[in-house]
Amino acid sequence: MDKQRAIRVILADDHAVVRKGIREFLEEGGDITVVAEASDGTETLYLVEQERPDIVVMDIQMPRMTGVEATRRIKELFPEIKVLILTAYDNDPYVFALLQAGADGYILKTADAEDLARAVHTVYEGGKALGPEVTEKVVRQLTTGRPERARDQVELLSPRELEVLRLAAKGLTNKAIGRTLGISDRTVQGHLANIYGKLGVGSRTEAVTEALRRGWIVVE
Repeated sequence: MDKQRAIRVILADDHAVVRKGIREFLEEGGDITVVAEASDGTETLYLVEQERPDIVVMDIQMPRMTGVEATRRIKELFPEIKVLILTAYDNDPYVFALLQAGADGYILKTADAEDLARAVHTVYEGGKALGPEVTEKVVRQLTTGRPERARDQVELLSPRELEVLRLAAKGLTNKAIGRTLGISDRTVQGHLANIYGKLGVGSRTEAVTEALRRGWIVVE
């Protein structure tokens, strides 16, 4: 990659004040430039297509389309573009769902400016940038074959099923979930049926309750 030009970044976070702070951190050194900002996953995909950045620095919990789904779509459409997750969540379900979706890095918002800039450079150069908390989870997975509290982990569900369940927990109808994820009502119903079967429950409420108990989803 050309080291003489600034690394081009798109920021995706639904809080404008957070984006402002991240932009200031990233552009402080002069070798990273934020070319666009997005407040949700759908806008992120549009801007990625328009700007073709080097890296997308993205939160997980966003309206219309979450970071998990946006990461998956970016990697499907533009595999050369790097995705660095910057979030407040370090729960195992999010970590492994994002890594499975193709994220090139995953760090927490508690990281300082130097760590954030280092992570951007690492993924830009083709490496993986994982915060210490995330590295610990990945090492545990590799050494034990299963993450902490294995019986309660999200590996039981696919990343798509996890997204459907998270949106259901927010009270969205099947039609609204389908619009958010770009799938049909029938497909949403199929995912919910699979979720019920895997969790051994008979309703949406029971599935959400069980997922909350296991720490798979967080309702804001």
